[in-house]
Amino acid sequence: MSSCIFCKIAQGEIPSEVVYETDKVIAFKDLHPVAPIHVLIIPKVHLADLNDLATSAQRAELMEEILQATQALCKLYGTSSFNLISNCGEEAGQSVFHLHFHFISGVDLTKKIAAAAQA
Repeated sequence: MSSCIFCKIAQGEIPSEVVYETDKVIAFKDLHPVAPIHVLIIPKVHLADLNDLATSAQRAELMEEILQATQALCKLYGTSSFNLISNCGEEAGQSVFHLHFHFISGVDLTKKIAAAAQA
């Protein structure tokens, strides 16, 4: 999609601090991190959100790529603890409508997540 900022990042049209990349996904540091380690992992093809994954084969392929990315990021940052979050839809807090996963580490989010779940 020509106007999608994440598509432009994936295509190298907009600079970003890339920390991991394959032919299917790219991971780069978030411009507005909420934790010491905050990386966005995105598929290089445009998908608006998880609902755009039409087949089980697409879902399996993407999840394998995401898992490989998280393993690489854990190794890169020397951690085994992280949150992996994908907001799906505007009401869930999605603001960029290109499927992405927030890899967040380096901070204990347990209390914040518990509080959000109770709200």
